[in-house]
Amino acid sequence: MIWLLVAAAIAFAVLVWSGRKGARNGLRAWRLFSGGLALAAVVAGTMLVLRGGWLAGLLLLFTGLGLASLARSPLPRPGPAPARAPPDPDGMSLSEARSVLGVGPDASREEILEAHARLIRRTHPDAGGTDGLAAHLNAARDRLLGS
Repeated sequence: MIWLLVAAAIAFAVLVWSGRKGARNGLRAWRLFSGGLALAAVVAGTMLVLRGGWLAGLLLLFTGLGLASLARSPLPRPGPAPARAPPDPDGMSLSEARSVLGVGPDASREEILEAHARLIRRTHPDAGGTDGLAAHLNAARDRLLGS
């Protein structure tokens, strides 16, 4: 009976150790080890409960369930990409601005505004586009119109 309590204490120590934040939580090998240890703890705990060792059996069962939850937890994901500043209209060449809006070198002010309005309707964030595309179109318009 003493060896069961020692095994439960060791399994509990492993559970506490594995719950700490660290690089080992993201490793697939650690997740496999934790899952295997959880399975062993649940089986041993069930056997103990069935044989009458309630305290040690329940301790092993709860330890196994805790390890199983660690093994099933998702891997850490990288954070969101940092927001980029809108493009600088002065950094865009005239030919690049024309190609973004799809206008020729002899386009009038009205043609530029019409091309911008047509494209911004598709790429505006409210219409399902992104902030970056809308900012790029606005920068191209501003570069061509000189404002």
